[in-house]
Amino acid sequence: MSATTAAPTTDLTDKQERILNYLREKGVTKTYFKSRLIGEALGLSAKEVGSNMTAICEGNFDVEVEKWGYSSGTTWKVTV
Repeated sequence: MSATTAAPTTDLTDKQERILNYLREKGVTKTYFKSRLIGEALGLSAKEVGSNMTAICEGNFDVEVEKWGYSSGTTWKVTV
């Protein structure tokens, strides 16, 4: 089992933690993410991703997430 130095996610739901962990992992090599594609990777709908992303955007984590655009789906800018 590997140890992580990620910020605690105690106030997040299971879905929010899964999304945050996905962004931590993929955000190292990628900056922009569509809700639809995050959902496909995690078995969630784009709507579920969008509704759970608010807690991540507003939280104090080691990943910064901001709503970047909406053209054929919401795009999120992620900075790790």
